[in-house]
Amino acid sequence: MDKDYRFGQESSVPDGTEKRGDYRLSARATVRLHTESAEPLELSGKLLEGSVQTCEVRDLSANGMSLVTNEVLRTGSLLTAEVLLSGQHQSLKLMVEVVWQKAEGARYLNGVRVVDSDETDYLHWLEAVADAFSRSE
Repeated sequence: MDKDYRFGQESSVPDGTEKRGDYRLSARATVRLHTESAEPLELSGKLLEGSVQTCEVRDLSANGMSLVTNEVLRTGSLLTAEVLLSGQHQSLKLMVEVVWQKAEGARYLNGVRVVDSDETDYLHWLEAVADAFSRSE
């Protein structure tokens, strides 16, 4: 059986000093970040949503994630994120704050903090992460 989650092994913080107190999981997950807001608009049968960037998740915890992106994210930005965890059928809508970022070759590694916000799936996120931890070794 291929495991979806495992405990993270390496430090992914830019200066190498870990500041998170939470355990984190290396995860199979996809994140769609809405990096530029726009009211959804349908034009010629196509839904335009502003600027959306699909990201790879390096690791996650109840309080945040490390994301790999193709474009730089501005530190301090508050962004809407749609997170689809492995084994889940529906994505979770979250609000995240970009805490740090660093270049990694042609891509960027970003640390984001999940923000408790109305009209998001914050509580479902906490439950999903707790469930993933319970299934990991």
